[in-house]
Amino acid sequence: MLHMVDVPDTRKALLDEVARFIEVKRRDREAGRLVFVCTHNSRRSQMAQLWAGAAAAYHGVDQVEVYSGGTEVTAFHPHAIAAMRRAGFVIDQAEGDNPRYRATFDQHGPVLECFSKTHGDPVNPAEGFAAIMTCAEADEACPIVAGTELRVPLPYEDPKTADDTPRAQAAYDTCCQQIATEMLYLFSKLP
Repeated sequence: MLHMVDVPDTRKALLDEVARFIEVKRRDREAGRLVFVCTHNSRRSQMAQLWAGAAAAYHGVDQVEVYSGGTEVTAFHPHAIAAMRRAGFVIDQAEGDNPRYRATFDQHGPVLECFSKTHGDPVNPAEGFAAIMTCAEADEACPIVAGTELRVPLPYEDPKTADDTPRAQAAYDTCCQQIATEMLYLFSKLP
């Protein structure tokens, strides 16, 4: 079970901006499409995509589509998958160099396909979306994300720094908790 913490005001302001974007899209009878971007699309962006989908469903917010992508392709990292499972997500087993996982938080909730891809991959929207930059490196390396209507820097500390250490599980769980808290805050702001 996640222990929810307060969201700092500086981050609330950024999340409120994303909420306004979604609200305007929904008022115009369009989907509010969010693409979470991180360098390798292996940890933070994947976790944010899953938490955004779960938070939208939890708060009953429809007309929202969530995606993720990176500046490079690697694979959804096993430590990130494990953290999401500990938080309650059901993520199937998958094989290969860049496996495609099916994930859900609730048997009645959305099922999302998760795999590493660039933000420009054809499964992601090509225009009319908000790019949420979940790591500073991707924000700097990718000065232009083609097709965005809104770009928001919302970096999370990289749990990768704890890989191969006794702190790995705690680092991933902390990142997972922060993302969950912020996505739940974001979608609580929408009618």
